[in-house]
Amino acid sequence: MEKGRVLIIDDDEIVRRSCEKVLAPEGFLVASVAGGKDGLKILSKKPFDLVLTDLRMPDMDGIDVLKKVKEAWPDIEVIVITGYGTIKSAIEAIRYGAYDYLEKPFSPEELINVVSRALERRNLLLENTRLRQEIQALYRVENIVGTSKAIQRVFNLIATVAPTEGTVLITGESGTGKELVARAIHYNSPRREGPFIVVDCGTIPDNLMEAELFGYIKGAFTGASETQKGLIEVARKGTLFFDEIGNLNLPLQAKLLRLIQEREFRPVGGREIIKADIRIIAATNKDLLLLVKEGSFREDLFYRLNVFPIFMPPLRERKEDIPVLTEYFLRKYSKDLGKRVSYISAEAMKELFSYDWPGNIRELENVIHRAVILARGDTLRPEDIIIPKTEDIKVPRNLRELKETKKRLKARSIEGIERSFILDALGRNDWNISRAAAEVGMQRTNFHSLMKKYGIRR
Repeated sequence: MEKGRVLIIDDDEIVRRSCEKVLAPEGFLVASVAGGKDGLKILSKKPFDLVLTDLRMPDMDGIDVLKKVKEAWPDIEVIVITGYGTIKSAIEAIRYGAYDYLEKPFSPEELINVVSRALERRNLLLENTRLRQEIQALYRVENIVGTSKAIQRVFNLIATVAPTEGTVLITGESGTGKELVARAIHYNSPRREGPFIVVDCGTIPDNLMEAELFGYIKGAFTGASETQKGLIEVARKGTLFFDEIGNLNLPLQAKLLRLIQEREFRPVGGREIIKADIRIIAATNKDLLLLVKEGSFREDLFYRLNVFPIFMPPLRERKEDIPVLTEYFLRKYSKDLGKRVSYISAEAMKELFSYDWPGNIRELENVIHRAVILARGDTLRPEDIIIPKTEDIKVPRNLRELKETKKRLKARSIEGIERSFILDALGRNDWNISRAAAEVGMQRTNFHSLMKKYGIRR
């Protein structure tokens, strides 16, 4: 297996041949030339991962070779070979971007070690770059799925605010995609190379939130055995996203207000003031103005956050997006599960349109995921779509009717859960009844009875 392509540039033929003899048996593809100009010519014609260049050559100085390589091919790692008295130049070369230097004479082990480490770092940097590009591509504005006028307005707002440093408040029901919008803003902003850090205000306990956000110094409180950076520092040069900001308590709201106003903070137990180089985006499924009236959310903080509001419409108000969202999730989960489910029948689509989706896009995604698991061919059918059936429920007029209605609704709810339970277990086990029963901890006969009860057949 080829470990990497190495070009050796040295006017000393003995050095060139020695390096080739050491590296080639180790799996490296090696080429060599006697001067810097020839080295640059071959680099312009063939791809290489690493260059080993001498510092002292008649036609061209090794430092000049390094500069030109890094200018034209910044991904190529460069190692300089030094002779006696040129260590100072080698250190200078590292300042210009060389990975390391080798001092003559060097052993085969030293050569293999430094070349391997340089190529390992190159591969790591390339992988990081690839992942960063994939993430940025994933959160392009165009990848927020939808064609309705409501979601197009959201696209326009994202495109408008992303290049700025403005604070954004995203509102909408749970499951509408608020975090996806926040990430789209970040990855389309000048801060895209920085981190995107999520602060989940709904799950971090109040007594831990301050230390989590601002960090703390050693000895600040019981258990603070070492100084710890907070999320504000971790998010430096990036975006800090406060998810479900409405759950933040009043004392922390005051500290967050100061952070937004002054762009500085102080760690818990510390005296040093630290500058905060972050962009702030917040999201909530609550009515913050109502919380302001109730006294549980600061009015001044609300207006600081609400500089640029974006409202995410619920799915029931943009049902025209259901087909394109369904197609997106169909492709995603067919690929993830190694299945070839490419279509959805008109009857199944009608089922999706007949439902109001209280859980919004997240609920639709879960339904399609489960449907792909259950699908037996290349098409989703109504029996694959498991959603609560909607029907008008008459308001009871007396206690007897109330009890009957509650009993009926309870039975219907249990039936829906049982049916989904059986279908999910069968789907996970490729419809092998024995395996499905064993996985969920039921006897096969009881499991089969439930299948019979709900008319479930392969």
